[in-house]
Amino acid sequence: MKKISTYLGLTLASLFMLSCQEKNQENAAADSFLPMQIGNLWYMNNMSYTEIKDTVRINKKVFYKFYSLVGGDAGSTVYLRIDEHNKLIESYPDSPTKTYVRADFNANTGDKFFTTGEKDENDNEVTVVQKSDNEMTFSFDPVYHPNLKGHPFEVKYLKGRGWAEKYQKIKIDGVVYQN
Repeated sequence: MKKISTYLGLTLASLFMLSCQEKNQENAAADSFLPMQIGNLWYMNNMSYTEIKDTVRINKKVFYKFYSLVGGDAGSTVYLRIDEHNKLIESYPDSPTKTYVRADFNANTGDKFFTTGEKDENDNEVTVVQKSDNEMTFSFDPVYHPNLKGHPFEVKYLKGRGWAEKYQKIKIDGVVYQN
């Protein structure tokens, strides 16, 4: 009888822990400016969308594989993760020592950072131009590029949804949002 009650106690404790982990994952998606789970989808139409297809390890860290189709004929794959400092990091399996900071979700309005710190044509000066509890906008200026310097572009994120573009539908952690 004692073995059964011990087994039952361990089973209930395990179920409770699993329940807490699922809640933490749900809260993480709702709290993230770019929720990452295989199957998440940002869909404009059959010709233009982004979907998380898989995960890979780069330098022993888990990155999510984002595949995008643009205009029906141009495909792109990027590998992204949010690190322990709440920074959106990009890297690639064939160049694992290079990383790019695409967003710093802990930064405040007016804060600046560089995407690589290399002071080369791929390095952008990034400024947080807007931040609220539910959205965040970054301005990228390729300050070391001879032709593009002074021509910044903005990227906006919505908490729990990811990029703030005009998508027909967004699927986050299995939940579909229609626009």
